[in-house]
Amino acid sequence: MKRPIFFLFAILISATALNSQSALELRLYELPDVIFKPIETPEGFETAYELKVKQPLDHKHPEKGYFYQRVYLSHAGFDQPNVLITEGYNRPSNRIYELTDLLDANQIEVEHRYFGASVPQPLDYTYLRLEQVASDLHHVRELLGQIYDEEWVATGISKGGQTTIFYRYFYPEDVSVSVPYVAPLNLDFEDKRIYDFLRNVGTDECRKDIYDLQVRLLKNRDKVLPLLRWHAKGTGATFDYLGFETAFEYGVLEYPFSFWQLGHDCATIPGKDADLEAVIDHFIAVAGMDLFNDQSMTDYASHYYQAGTEMGYYGYETEPFKGLLKAVPAKPHAVFMPNKKTAPFDPTLVRNVSDWLKKNGNNFIYIYGAVDTWSATGVPPSDKTNSVWFMMDGKDHRTARIVNMTASERKLFIDTMEKWLKRDIDRGR
Repeated sequence: MKRPIFFLFAILISATALNSQSALELRLYELPDVIFKPIETPEGFETAYELKVKQPLDHKHPEKGYFYQRVYLSHAGFDQPNVLITEGYNRPSNRIYELTDLLDANQIEVEHRYFGASVPQPLDYTYLRLEQVASDLHHVRELLGQIYDEEWVATGISKGGQTTIFYRYFYPEDVSVSVPYVAPLNLDFEDKRIYDFLRNVGTDECRKDIYDLQVRLLKNRDKVLPLLRWHAKGTGATFDYLGFETAFEYGVLEYPFSFWQLGHDCATIPGKDADLEAVIDHFIAVAGMDLFNDQSMTDYASHYYQAGTEMGYYGYETEPFKGLLKAVPAKPHAVFMPNKKTAPFDPTLVRNVSDWLKKNGNNFIYIYGAVDTWSATGVPPSDKTNSVWFMMDGKDHRTARIVNMTASERKLFIDTMEKWLKRDIDRGR
């Protein structure tokens, strides 16, 4: 007698899912300039789609042309809250964020303009401005707000978290809560707060071990470079943009930034008695030269343009390596503009955003890792807003997440979300 009941139950579930899919598709058909197709439904959701949303190149002058932006929609229910994922780069496939799971929400994941499949042709960087990026998100929010009328939350990680912040600045009424993870807010082309962080993070012994390894690599370049060339040949990496030796020196200078950003263990740093191969293996694992090869220059070209014109970034201190650097510029910087083009940096926007956040940035929850290099330029706490900051002890760029919060941190996070969303959250999720 159990089998018929089980099959009846399964049929009812399938019928419910089909009805939900049909209802959603009818509403998607009604949205102007939206193309959609079904994709694999993530576990726990009723259905999912990849959308292509028509976006103006210039939202203030739509006559200048348009492109299609890739968006992933994971549907949990019409009566559920909505999490808008503000990606900072390309998003080649659908993925579910932990905040979406926690809120049992619909998820709308928006690929950043000028990345992945969301690139206008011909590619004109004139329209890669943060206000245009925010307007893309606002347009998606307006469109899907015709389908989903429960509360909206925006969130993103790293550069996606920066995008969360800029979106809220330009459209403060679009969402009820903003949750940027590990998001820097750089205030200059070369934000020197990075240097202060690297001089003080960790222990004196660990920082000395990092420096000694950098010096050893530079002093032994005649032996190191041939081994790194073999590694590059094996991976197929090329270095025409910078040149191989310049890329090597950038990698050495980048090493401490990457070491702390990704939370490496000081105990893994090879000591002075370690052979050179072990030093090189460790260097490749932590920083290496991948960030400075031609593929990275292509993949991150739009990112570098944004950092070099509006968002700000960081450079490298060279004084400690006097006499050891032969290839990098006198004042090396971590921005590598597409096709080596030049464009002026204007700090006006990031400084305006910083001032606005201090006084008007309410209903933000900021999540940072205390050992993450990018926490150096994070949004500082302000007692003039109701926003909440988490500086997670021992956590880095990859591990500063809700799932890794202490019990008291998680309670504060959920209590705050419940208060602002006026909705109970299943604390067991």
